[in-house]
Amino acid sequence: MSRIGKLPITIPANVDVNWNGSEIVVKGKFGTLQTIIPDTINIQQDENTLKVGVKNEIRSLRSLHGLYRTLINNMIVGVSEQFELTLILKGVGYRAAVQGKEIILNLGYSHPVTIDIPETVSIEVIKNTTINLKSCDKELLGSFASNIRAWRRPEPYKGKGILYKDEQILRKAGKAGK
Repeated sequence: MSRIGKLPITIPANVDVNWNGSEIVVKGKFGTLQTIIPDTINIQQDENTLKVGVKNEIRSLRSLHGLYRTLINNMIVGVSEQFELTLILKGVGYRAAVQGKEIILNLGYSHPVTIDIPETVSIEVIKNTTINLKSCDKELLGSFASNIRAWRRPEPYKGKGILYKDEQILRKAGKAGK
């Protein structure tokens, strides 16, 4: 049995969890999330806690036990509290702005980069160089932050690029002079 999988999931008062065999739907004040779960995963609800189990103790099914417990827990936390990521633009002239449903980034290219914002993600730009991303869907939030960061990854010589909030860049020494 999985160490993570056997932990109970507490359900906050403002969250509604429904499932029917292969699909689980979680509703809260920040949105609605749904996912498909395999038939081999068992879910039991006792008042305000959920327990995730496995019907058969086959190795491949046991590996899914902790995964689906974590996915369901992330859905419950997301619709009740939301997940937040912060990106920092480091470099001369690097800036970000939100216009409608797009984020516009100036990253030292000859043209501004425009990226469409997904519906469930909210963006706040602070002082042109700090981007706060919030969403109830952790997977979508991480994927969107990764897409933004892919436009200008941090480089090791000057440390310029798009960084996560507490990320440390290993700096390299430049070319040694004579």
